[in-house]
Amino acid sequence: MPPIHILADDRERPSSVIDALKQHDGVEVTLSHLELGDYLLDDRLLFERKTMHDFAASLKDGRLFAQGIRLAASPLHKAIILEGNARDLASCGIGREALQGALITLTLFLGIPLLRAADAQETARLMLYADIQFDRIAEQSAPRLFAGKRPRGKRKTQMRILQSLPGIGPGIAHSLLEQFGSVSAILTADEPALQGVAGIGAGRAKAIRWAVSEQLAEYGGNEFPRAWEPEKNAVP
Repeated sequence: MPPIHILADDRERPSSVIDALKQHDGVEVTLSHLELGDYLLDDRLLFERKTMHDFAASLKDGRLFAQGIRLAASPLHKAIILEGNARDLASCGIGREALQGALITLTLFLGIPLLRAADAQETARLMLYADIQFDRIAEQSAPRLFAGKRPRGKRKTQMRILQSLPGIGPGIAHSLLEQFGSVSAILTADEPALQGVAGIGAGRAKAIRWAVSEQLAEYGGNEFPRAWEPEKNAVP
């Protein structure tokens, strides 16, 4: 079996995952600065690792969904590994409903797989097993699943991300991309710039900024703003 080459983000240096990876035969780990994700295996599998405390902190300060949107737009096969147990969740100051609401957004709407690991050792094993499975499945059945992403595939991903925003359907998503050129430009645009796109009025613009700028509230309550409601006389 050929060696598994892993690029680990240098900010992961203090974690025990790197040591756990190095304990396995045939694994080569190089520290580097990754613009996206924490671990890149064989230039094809990208993993974002978060402990329960990391997850809670990034949810509270609003980084979580910005990271999720960037991860979802990557053409690589990717996943989030959530590391920890129920005791860690209880001590990190985040309610169960808030956690579940965040996971719904990341998995159901952004389409990012979520894997669970009890500790750093299991995180390392999960990533290595995923890399081995990649080769097995590619050899046995469906090589097309693992071919490089074509531009059309990227466009489909961009459209899916934009349609997860409040009040945005296919038509407006297409108009946004035509106007701004990229998902990242759309997500950083202010309300007046967004209103320059046909079909986006003050309500939709406000809802988009709300969705990408603020942390997700607990889904069990009446947390969604009135701006989520369709605007009267808006272009669909």
